[in-house]
Amino acid sequence: MITDTLRSQFLLRKDITFLNFGSFGACPSPVFNRYQQYQLELEQEPVQFIVKTGLEYLKASRIALGTYLNCNEDDLVFVTNPSYAVNLIAKSLKLEPGDEILTTDLEYGACDRTFQYYCEKAGARYVRQPIGLPLTGKEQFTEDLLKGLSAKTKMIFISHITSSTALRFPVEEICAIAKSKGILVFVDGAHGPAQTEVNLSALNADIYTGACHKWMMAPKGCSFLYVKRELQHLFDPLVISWGFNSTTPSHSKFLDYHQTQGTRDFSAFCTVPAVIDFLQQHNWAAVSKECRAMVQANALRFCELLKSEPLAPVNDDFILQLFSVPINTPEPETLKDLLFNKYKIEIPVMPHADKVYLRYSIQAFNTQQDLDILEDALKNIIQTTNLIKV
Repeated sequence: MITDTLRSQFLLRKDITFLNFGSFGACPSPVFNRYQQYQLELEQEPVQFIVKTGLEYLKASRIALGTYLNCNEDDLVFVTNPSYAVNLIAKSLKLEPGDEILTTDLEYGACDRTFQYYCEKAGARYVRQPIGLPLTGKEQFTEDLLKGLSAKTKMIFISHITSSTALRFPVEEICAIAKSKGILVFVDGAHGPAQTEVNLSALNADIYTGACHKWMMAPKGCSFLYVKRELQHLFDPLVISWGFNSTTPSHSKFLDYHQTQGTRDFSAFCTVPAVIDFLQQHNWAAVSKECRAMVQANALRFCELLKSEPLAPVNDDFILQLFSVPINTPEPETLKDLLFNKYKIEIPVMPHADKVYLRYSIQAFNTQQDLDILEDALKNIIQTTNLIKV
């Protein structure tokens, strides 16, 4: 297998069965080494790095990322994480009383809280439209979501791949429908880049945020926000700094506003060319395909063990390198701690509304043995505790 040659590239502890790549990613050694070189350069001459050479590195990173995502580099700014980007967008929306933001009831909690906060301040509604699970197909998902559409809908906010339920949504179809109706679409692609193809020109989302530090494997705190050129003037920076009324403005107010923010360590942003080089050198499309195959081959096995159904058809339309299986546990946090402390398995056990999901991630360093270890641990817990009900 392709992945056999890649395990030694990662710095993860050897005594841990790591099945939680989806939360924060993990950085391969060549990228991490480049990251530390940038940090060293920053410390050796911080003034030159922050005001000159570092900005040149940022430009190179935007160019590389723009090529990777098939968009213009001037339509991208780096942010620490997608939650930052969601806050930036939500705070600037000119919402009126009665306006609506349409989303699903399966979104990431931090994003839900952000939109709920700003909608409440404006007297608007954040419509968390119920999506029937298990999904039967793309058409069912689209029908369920659009039941929440109204004449007051100003924006659709939707995950590319969800966090707790680990489902790839048909964002291409949603973007096309929204465009035909003149409604803005904001895609939360935290789990998108390098887990699935992200072609921003083809997708035609108005706004897209993605994490480079998850499946692209950049250092922690490296993400991006894309906004269509004609909409960029609508969004204020979260931090007003030297880019506002700049004495040395660049060709782009979007970049000045959101990139020029004084003292901060943006070394992680600078690593993006090294990240993309690593992906290309190792034929990451083939690596990802092997990982998806392992995820999907084991999915029904865990559903049977936990007496659950898969949340969607187990194919590339919905299931990629993450799989969430519903689990009946009265104490999800206790179960998570037990899996880590006793069995040395790093895996999330995530409540979402009235359900709980056990989510495993598969990346290049994982093997079938990792999932076998998980299955044995779950069987033992079922037999010896009351933490899992089957």
